[in-house]
Amino acid sequence: MVSVAHSELPVAVIGAGPIGLAAAAELAGREQRVVVFEQGDRPAAAVRSWGHVRLFSPWSELTSPAAIALLERTGWTAPNRKRYPTGSDWIEGYLAPLADALGDRVRLNSRVVGVARLDRDLLVDSGREEQPFVLHIEAPDGSVERVPARAVIDASGTLDRPNPLGSEGYPVAGERVHADRIHYGMPNPDVAGNPCAGKAVAVVGSGASALTSLIALTSDAVYSPGSRVVWVLRRGVVGNSYGGGDLDELPARGALGTRVRKAVEAGRIEIVTGFRTVAVDSAGAGRVALVASDGRRVDELDQIVCVTGFRPELSFLSEVRLDLDQRLQAPSKLAPEIDPNWHSCGSVQPHGHDVLAQPETGLYLAGMKSYGRAPSFLAMTGFEQVRSIAAALAGDLESANRVQLSLPDTGVCGGAGLFDGAEGGGGCCAPAPSGPQPISLGLSPATR
Repeated sequence: MVSVAHSELPVAVIGAGPIGLAAAAELAGREQRVVVFEQGDRPAAAVRSWGHVRLFSPWSELTSPAAIALLERTGWTAPNRKRYPTGSDWIEGYLAPLADALGDRVRLNSRVVGVARLDRDLLVDSGREEQPFVLHIEAPDGSVERVPARAVIDASGTLDRPNPLGSEGYPVAGERVHADRIHYGMPNPDVAGNPCAGKAVAVVGSGASALTSLIALTSDAVYSPGSRVVWVLRRGVVGNSYGGGDLDELPARGALGTRVRKAVEAGRIEIVTGFRTVAVDSAGAGRVALVASDGRRVDELDQIVCVTGFRPELSFLSEVRLDLDQRLQAPSKLAPEIDPNWHSCGSVQPHGHDVLAQPETGLYLAGMKSYGRAPSFLAMTGFEQVRSIAAALAGDLESANRVQLSLPDTGVCGGAGLFDGAEGGGGCCAPAPSGPQPISLGLSPATR
């Protein structure tokens, strides 16, 4: 199957999202062969799913230097660096032009269903390291093509794998039966005939996506005298679910919690805490109810918005060797730095190719995929990840090892908080004898 020298094969990038396209730009800038496989019919399919959402990072933090260099050769005009784009703006002003600039390096309608070593499954040791990778690519008609590659960067993200309603990690009873009443992700308040307008809606989750959803549902465009919005939290108190407010070094991110707090004070949002869903029941008249493990119910709901986080898709990597943290499903060397039980304050250390590399030499996880189930990934983190990986693949280890990243503090201490009751202390914000220690890593963020 492989008729060219191993070294002449392209680097395969999985996913034509912000980080996958940045990886391709980095490799192209170093004159490395690269091919990007995107399962959608357009680039940045995941971003399109939340195109109505405004990011809490400005344009200056949403473009990679290598991508800018490539785009500028096409006559591209950079957006105002200080403005905050929506997801759709990000696509139209940067991601789609970047995919166009990469040209036939980007293959659409190409779903990666398997990654392996040539003629080797997971079990075989003999000659493994000398063999190229083979990606199994499924077309929309179901046909499968085998494509060789010298290295693989998996930047496929996690947004197409939302966590279910259940706090035990599995769908709860009735979750599939009532799927037409459950929306996974952030609702769009601008959709004509909005199914949430004037309705009873429960938002299940506690992160930035939950806050954004609550703001959308209580906006004047959607909220009316007949509306009811219930914020359902698994934790025992609201605590730092409002975020860092004025202490957040990303003002737009801090403003999310402030706006939600005001909506709560205005009576537009009910809060239910310590609620761990075990079932979605029919409540009559086409409505549903959430049922908790302690027997409590949130009744007469028209819609449920589930924003409980995401998890990586690992099935297509079942025949390559991975070293992932058991809990986060992130690279083992990175996991301690991003564990949400302890870290939520911009405390991630600089990391690049060596942290993201897998035991299968030449395979890297990058972008949201590298964070596994951790919720705190920021776009500029991914830009630096793929810069380092591309440098390593080009043989420039000096540049690859010189990782720099500067992450903004969230203004929230105590990590994810305790399982029940008061918020935890310590964690990444525990006071040090010399006071707060700035982290000097060279990048920044996007939204979740």
